[in-house]
Amino acid sequence: MNHYQPRAEDIGFILFDVLQAPATLAELPALADNADPDLMRQVLEEAGKFVGEVVAPLNRDGDEIGAQWKDGAVTMPPGFRDAYQAFWQAGWPALSGAPEDGGQGLPTVLEMVLYEWLSAANHGWTMAPGLLHGAYDCIKHHASPELQARYLEKVATGEWLATMCLTEPHAGSDLGLARTKAVPQADGSYQISGTKIFISGGEHDLTDNIVHLVLARLPDSPPGPKGLSLFLVPKFYEDGSRSAAVCERIEEKMGLHGSPTCVMRFDEATGWLVGEVGKGLNAMFLMMNAARLHVALQGVGLLDAAWQKADAYARDRRQMRAPVRQNPAEAADFIIEHPAVQRLLDTQRAWVDAGRVLAYQTAIELDVAKHHPDAARRQQAQQWCALATPVLKSAWTDQAFHGGSDCLQVFGGHGYVREWGIEQVVRDSRVAMIYEGTNEIQAQDLLFRKVLPDAGAALGAVLDRLQADLDVHPGPASECAQAGFAALRTLLADLVGGDAAQAQRLYPVAGDFLRAVTLSLMAWARVRLEAAAPAQTQTSTLAFDRWVWPEHAMRLAMVGAAWRG
Repeated sequence: MNHYQPRAEDIGFILFDVLQAPATLAELPALADNADPDLMRQVLEEAGKFVGEVVAPLNRDGDEIGAQWKDGAVTMPPGFRDAYQAFWQAGWPALSGAPEDGGQGLPTVLEMVLYEWLSAANHGWTMAPGLLHGAYDCIKHHASPELQARYLEKVATGEWLATMCLTEPHAGSDLGLARTKAVPQADGSYQISGTKIFISGGEHDLTDNIVHLVLARLPDSPPGPKGLSLFLVPKFYEDGSRSAAVCERIEEKMGLHGSPTCVMRFDEATGWLVGEVGKGLNAMFLMMNAARLHVALQGVGLLDAAWQKADAYARDRRQMRAPVRQNPAEAADFIIEHPAVQRLLDTQRAWVDAGRVLAYQTAIELDVAKHHPDAARRQQAQQWCALATPVLKSAWTDQAFHGGSDCLQVFGGHGYVREWGIEQVVRDSRVAMIYEGTNEIQAQDLLFRKVLPDAGAALGAVLDRLQADLDVHPGPASECAQAGFAALRTLLADLVGGDAAQAQRLYPVAGDFLRAVTLSLMAWARVRLEAAAPAQTQTSTLAFDRWVWPEHAMRLAMVGAAWRG
């Protein structure tokens, strides 16, 4: 089984040639000194070495041995702790953190690339540090100075890992039903009591402490989401005593065996309020929004991992005779020469390439929204991120699973056995369509919270800016993308002019609307890719034109038909 190998040159092409990231980042005073292309290339090269040489080789044991639970304690698979200790001590979790918090102050996009590679190489291991970025932001922006003094730097550097304790047995994504209690104490602390499920990394031996961020309800709080507050409960307190946060068991899962998914019980565990009473979801959304973009990069990375395996296999395996033979003297041809296999592989390549363009652009816009000196430019960046995040999370986790299954098909019967490792990618990728808000929730968020409430103004503004960019790159691909934009705008004008009954009809096709927006953004990415290097991206751009883009009209038609009733 071949391990995943990061390819820094592929990432560099998109960052420097397609998106010209250093020029945009240099406009941000906070990042100008760290937007040097040579520095960014060096970081990518070193990150690729760490991922390929340290983390990727642990993937098989993580799946086959898995995390082990006994008497409330979780032992991670062999090599996981050593790899994580090397990871945080080398400064990798702190790439984009503020220097005053122990971070390195580097562009967010470098962190995103790192986690894309980590997910591709070893998804189970990567689940452990996957929430650090969100926990860091949450504590930095909402915790009291006292809590920040105790926990912020430890989380920022990754010396301590963190969890996000939201879900309860009776309440999945409907967090307003949460019943975990928080009882105020005379010293300003709270006693937290309740059970949380599906808690990634709720217990492990990777770090000396774990910081739990827990949604709970005060005794006099109103029902529903507005009654929820956020609390910090560590595994160990400053005096060395252990909190009453207990791991009751870990789930037996379809995949991600290297990541302990815990049932956590809080038995009057002492914790402290983060943010304001009744505004726990506001604070937690900092974690969830950051996590959703990281999950999108999981999708991109896992799809790339599946493609790498299938492409390598197709270039080595001979089966039957291809319609057009490269070497007629051979009894059989490499399966890469068979058109059906080429279609499977080239389609996934198109999704990986376009996904990287869009995800990296989003990461750049996150820094622009935070640091740009011009308020109007910050507003534009926020518009992009708000719209792109649910699209990326939903579309690329969906493609990771379904495209990964297509890559398994390339192996034939060999793909269905464990020897080649492709079936693990398919199993591991499936959960990304579920957590951090199911893909159906992402679709409804896009249509009913991001598009319809402002009559499509934000989406229209994003399309205007992309349209202007397409005008700079004339040609057939640009004309095709512009035609798609026009069709989307026509549908959008109908949707925002509808009545309440028509809006109700859109719920079943919210996913189709998200898919149409996805393909529109991909059409722009396809133009940028081709403009940067026509020869280098010919495979993926042709696949997009032939096999991906035709879906756009079908999705628009489905939404329009539902709207008309």
